[in-house]
Amino acid sequence: MKNALIFSGGWEGHQPQAFSDLFAGLLRANSFQVEIATSLEVLLDVNRLRRLDLIVPNWTMGEIPRSAVAALNEAVQGGTGLAGWHGGMGDAFRNNCEYQFMVGGQFVAHPGDIKRYTVTPLAGHPITAGLPPFEMNSEQYYMHVDPSNHILATTVIDGLGAPWTQGTVMPVAWMRQHGQGRVAYCALGHKLDDFDVAPARELTLRGLLWAAHAL
Repeated sequence: MKNALIFSGGWEGHQPQAFSDLFAGLLRANSFQVEIATSLEVLLDVNRLRRLDLIVPNWTMGEIPRSAVAALNEAVQGGTGLAGWHGGMGDAFRNNCEYQFMVGGQFVAHPGDIKRYTVTPLAGHPITAGLPPFEMNSEQYYMHVDPSNHILATTVIDGLGAPWTQGTVMPVAWMRQHGQGRVAYCALGHKLDDFDVAPARELTLRGLLWAAHAL
């Protein structure tokens, strides 16, 4: 059985507990033992982190102690998977470049706020296998993205609220290596019912499973 840790907190607008409960249930349905922690102190024991198969950040904004991000970085480089969604992973710890280096990107804006847009999964990887293009009605994240990422899904920015961005092809989901660790990220999931959209939920869940060598 695989072991996962979700560390959950930060800005309450992203409903950290509700999202943690949702994905803990999905992981348990895939034969994971899952712990949900609500303090960053859980990251201080690097030996414990290295025994995990998967770590899931779900902590929008906030600050992370230098010792905690160092332990997380060591565990991921040593082979522990790291994966998550939306602001819980991609807008966590805005002032910490070491954390952003692991993730492979950082949220900068969602021009136009809630809008309808299309997500296009890209063929050629088990995370996206069989997933069709699908519609979302939510925030469309504009991100600064590491060029070394392997992109799994994209969206086209419509320019609403930031006309200079119109036509930009923006990554929505990616995978990458960080040392020996697998890292996967999906920008979807601003509100809980975003994951009522089956392909959005599947794309995100498969990223978690892949990072833990369970896909």
